[in-house]
Amino acid sequence: MCLAVPMRVIEIEGVEGDFSTLAKALVEGEGVRREVRLDIIDRWPEIGDYVIVHAGFALHALTAGEAEESLRLLRQIAGNTDQRDTEDPV
Repeated sequence: MCLAVPMRVIEIEGVEGDFSTLAKALVEGEGVRREVRLDIIDRWPEIGDYVIVHAGFALHALTAGEAEESLRLLRQIAGNTDQRDTEDPV
């Protein structure tokens, strides 16, 4: 199973549509920073935008509201998983 995570764009290197150079962004989320490629993103991001990141590529640009909702749900799932891991088996 693969999981793509919303991350906030903090720097962009390259120009939209210019494929002569490697377009990439520095993104962060949950205290983690990563450099990701922008080759296949659906909409060119701006600083402060959120993108879905998977395997080193930004795949999809999100609104802040969409990203916050996705992150909230991921935290909720992680919290439920942690709780189940500590419960005694029946």
